[in-house]
Amino acid sequence: MTVRADPIIHRTLSALGRRQLPLAGALLLAAGGALAQGSSPGGTLPLVIGQGPGGNSYSVPIQTLLFFSALSFLPAVLLLMTAFTRIVIVLSLLRQALGTQAAPPNQVIVGLSLFLTFFVMAPTFDKVYEKAYAPYAAGQMAVDQALREGVVPIREWMLKQTRQSDVMLFSRLAKLPADVKGEDVPLSVLVPAFVTSELKSAFQIGFMIFIPFLVIDMIVASMLMSLGMMMLSPVLVALPFKLMLFVLADGWNLLLGSLAASFAT
Repeated sequence: MTVRADPIIHRTLSALGRRQLPLAGALLLAAGGALAQGSSPGGTLPLVIGQGPGGNSYSVPIQTLLFFSALSFLPAVLLLMTAFTRIVIVLSLLRQALGTQAAPPNQVIVGLSLFLTFFVMAPTFDKVYEKAYAPYAAGQMAVDQALREGVVPIREWMLKQTRQSDVMLFSRLAKLPADVKGEDVPLSVLVPAFVTSELKSAFQIGFMIFIPFLVIDMIVASMLMSLGMMMLSPVLVALPFKLMLFVLADGWNLLLGSLAASFAT
């Protein structure tokens, strides 16, 4: 006996609650769209809707396996197709610039990066929900069409953050036509170009963060050498001064606000 996968996906997403529907629907549609463009030559993903090439439905165990395989792709979508990459790298570089070994800990950095990513991506996720998941849940749109519609807002957001030089680089490596536009490049080209741009932006922001703390380290090291205190660690002495500077300048407010504002809307 075979069953279509649509009710399974619908019940699973509905269990997340209405407040989580924009996020869950956006990530599922993005994962499905990326798989569709990356693995299916026709740009569709028949595995998601539970049908084979000839229109034959898969059995329930196969549908379950395929569905959870799509879910396993969600971490890659969250890491490489959202604002998470830039945010987590900048926060990690901030911790290194401060010189604190484990403060804030990795769990705090990842959690803060995750929720700040949801804040930055909320308008995009809302568009995915309105244009793709809501019509699909209401039975007004097929899954393959919902996938195509759901990927569009995410593609538009990624293109705004991606440098043209990076898109041209990966387009040339993929042997695409020279006159291809950024809106027409496949996700297999857009995603690595987007990640490359995010890494460059993150390290540029990290460089600006390092400068004031590096100045403090140099001043403290020079003072200790002039006083003949060779055995005293400059890092240990400079740490309270760097923490004081960061707190007095309201560093968390400035950094998180600048990070959220650094993404083109």
